[in-house]
Amino acid sequence: MKLSISDLVKTHNKPYIELTHLCNDLKLSHTNGSLNQRAFTVEYSALILFTIASSITPGPNNLMIMTSGVNYGFRRSLPHLLGIDIGFVLMIIGVGLGISQLFAQIPELLIWLKIAGIMYLGYLAYRIATSPTTPLVADVVDEMQRKPLSFLQAALFQWVNPKAWIMIVGAIVTYTNSSLDYTLQVGIIALFFLCLGTPCTFMWLGFGTALKRYLANSRHLKIFNIVMASLLMLSLLPVILELFTMAIP
Repeated sequence: MKLSISDLVKTHNKPYIELTHLCNDLKLSHTNGSLNQRAFTVEYSALILFTIASSITPGPNNLMIMTSGVNYGFRRSLPHLLGIDIGFVLMIIGVGLGISQLFAQIPELLIWLKIAGIMYLGYLAYRIATSPTTPLVADVVDEMQRKPLSFLQAALFQWVNPKAWIMIVGAIVTYTNSSLDYTLQVGIIALFFLCLGTPCTFMWLGFGTALKRYLANSRHLKIFNIVMASLLMLSLLPVILELFTMAIP
C-alpha cells in the first residue's frame, strides 16, 4: 500500500495533533473553571452584603428586640433574641426546601398569612405602646405580669413577619444557581444569616440595653415605647399597600 506525502504527514503528526487538542480542552476547562470560581466568589460576596444590609436595617424584629432590651434588660431578652435568629434560619430552610411550592399552588394562603401577620404585629405594637414602665424601678408584681417574648414565640413570629418573607424569598431567588446543588445553596444562605445576622440582632439588643439607663424616667420610657410601636406599625405600610393593590382589580 502506497502512502502519499500528505498521508505520511498526517499520520506522523497525529499524536501531536491529539495532544494539541487535549491541551486546548484542558486550557478551556481551566478557563471555564476560573470563570465559574470567580462568579461563585462574586455571587457569595453579594450575598454577604445582602445578609448584613437586610439584617441590620430597622424592621419588626430589630425594633422589638431593642424595645425588649429597654424594658426588660439584656439577659431577660436573650430567649427572644435566640428565637429570632434560630427561628429565621429554620424558616429559610423550610421555605427553601418546599414550603414555597405550597404557596405557589395556593397563593391565597400567603395573602391570609400576611393578613395574620399584620394583625399580630398590630397586637404587639399595642402591647409595646401600653407596656408598663415599672420594670425599670423593679416592681415585682408587674415583672411577673409582663414578660418579654419567649424563644418559641419569637421563632413562630418569623412566619408572620412580612420583612422575613421578603428577605428569605429575595435571597433564595437571587442567590441560588441552577447549575449547583440547590439544597446545599439553601443551607449556605441559612448559615450566612445565622453567622452574620445574629451579631446584628445582638447590636440592636445592645442599643436597647444602653438606652435603658437614659430612660429611667417613666415618662421618657412611655414616649419611647409609643414611638417604637408607631415605627412598628409604619414598617407594615408596604405590606398593607400591597394587599390593597391586590384587592383592587
